[in-house]
Amino acid sequence: MSTSYPHLLSPLDLGFTTLRNRVLMGSMHTGLEDRRRDFPRLAAYFAERARGGVGLIVTGGFAPNVEGWLSPFRAYVRCASLAREAGYDGVEVMGSEGYFINQFVAAHTNRRTDRWGGSYENRMRLPVEIVSRIRDAVGPDFILIYRLSMLDLLPAGSSWEEVVLLAKSVEKAGATILNTGIGWHEARIPTIATSVPRAAFAWVTRKLRGEVAIPLCTTNRINTPEVAERILSDGSADLVSMARPLLADPDLVRKAAAGRADEINTCIACNQACLDHIFQRRTCSCLVNPRACRETELRFVPAAQRKRIAVVGAGPAGLSCATVLAERGHEVELFEAGPEVGGQFLMAVAIPGKEEFRETLRYFRRRIEVTGVRLHLGTRAGAEALVAGGFDEVVLATGVVPRDPRIPGQDHPKVFTYQDVLLRRRPVGKRVAIVGAGGIGFDVATFLVHEPSAPGEELAAWMREWGVDDPAVSRGGVVAPRPSPPAREVHLLQRKAKKPGSALGKTTGWIHRTALKRKGVEMLGGVNYERIDDRGLAISFGEKRQRTRVLEVDTVVLCAGQEPLRDLEAPLRAAGVRVHLIGGADVAGELDAKRAIEQGSRLAAAM
Repeated sequence: MSTSYPHLLSPLDLGFTTLRNRVLMGSMHTGLEDRRRDFPRLAAYFAERARGGVGLIVTGGFAPNVEGWLSPFRAYVRCASLAREAGYDGVEVMGSEGYFINQFVAAHTNRRTDRWGGSYENRMRLPVEIVSRIRDAVGPDFILIYRLSMLDLLPAGSSWEEVVLLAKSVEKAGATILNTGIGWHEARIPTIATSVPRAAFAWVTRKLRGEVAIPLCTTNRINTPEVAERILSDGSADLVSMARPLLADPDLVRKAAAGRADEINTCIACNQACLDHIFQRRTCSCLVNPRACRETELRFVPAAQRKRIAVVGAGPAGLSCATVLAERGHEVELFEAGPEVGGQFLMAVAIPGKEEFRETLRYFRRRIEVTGVRLHLGTRAGAEALVAGGFDEVVLATGVVPRDPRIPGQDHPKVFTYQDVLLRRRPVGKRVAIVGAGGIGFDVATFLVHEPSAPGEELAAWMREWGVDDPAVSRGGVVAPRPSPPAREVHLLQRKAKKPGSALGKTTGWIHRTALKRKGVEMLGGVNYERIDDRGLAISFGEKRQRTRVLEVDTVVLCAGQEPLRDLEAPLRAAGVRVHLIGGADVAGELDAKRAIEQGSRLAAAM
């Protein structure tokens, strides 16, 4: 067993039972909880994570009655009693994130005038009664976790004095563990997106140390065993909650214990296949692990017949396809024209707040080694060479090329593509117009308005940027945001008349829009691009082009979409080679790593 994580892997004695390590798999709604026909899939999902070695699993949310059903039966005490009867080791009571109990506790929402409202003693009566009555019903040898909102991130949220009082009262009422809840869903501060620094809220849990005697669990943006070990070793908490990291890799704990942490598929907190899916009433999954919640249908079993397969392009689609093919026993050669693997992810890692994407590239580089993929970097695979190579099948994951927006004057030296800016790091002026306000346009704008944070100052800078404060100083832990000045003047433009950024992720789009507005970025829709010249970019508005304006900028960056790169397809098919298209080579549109990785994995599972 690895000795790199002595605190993380140490057992925790709860008196009547012992957890084998300090990792709690936090509650996540998967979309499989509400229909009986999905229970076998849910069981397979949990079984895979249990085999992965976590100390305690908290299931996705189950409502105690119809009124609380997440898909708009039962009540708290009865629900806990039935859970014990069904063989559960415990329950977690959700007292945070702005759900029902939290609404009673906070003056922001509790306007009652009876014994359940008014003073804080009255407002906290509901959670204390719930915990007390559950404990009476289930007995002393049953885990009862209370998820306490320690930082509401709302102006009328709880003060720190109130948080401590509730923590002590819930402990006295019979809670076994206090879990940390951060922010309401309605709060306009990100708490689990990739732009939030790692372990950004461990300091909140640490503030409660010494106030109660029961174990404390901290949470949010803890995605590697190294981060978890640091939190536990410095005394911030007794356990760590890792929810989405166990979507990304159910074997996270087992790999850490075996000295194989470099093989962990790390959560990048993108939200695209987990939270975004849930808020769209779709089944949860994971961008970097498309098997999550699909364990019964997407299976990587040994191939019945070993083939020689060439994969061309080492972006997300090609990487996922090549490594799954090799895992299944095929002989795989991966060709990449550039000097390193990554494709479009090499641009993503340059964006402030998307640094986590490096972890996916690290994971795939290690997977290439472990599975035995033969990697050819700096090699532009031609059709003749591929035909001569005698491959049974060829997978084209060649990606995209920027779309030509056909703007008069776009050959001006002040005009760059997004690849010039993010990959080639061409020098950009102080005044910039960005043509195209899709995901790439927003990424380029974010890149251009930010100066890099000083080492060690990332968390402090982020808290200032979003107005997060100590709840002992500011009620609810919020103050006015203090964003740093923008590094450049940026105009973000699109031809479509709708609101720029409307197609961004459901749970993260507002973060990107808010951050850029605070940096003074002008966002304009319904724009026609008339010409580019020494003055800048001339634009007009609407179908009749009635209103014109010249943006006097130093640089124009083209982010006007992409086209599939498929130049190898026709000659290969003409030569009789069986060809598959995946990723951007199949469908360009918005660059979509979620679709690319899933498509590559599914193809590889079927070959």
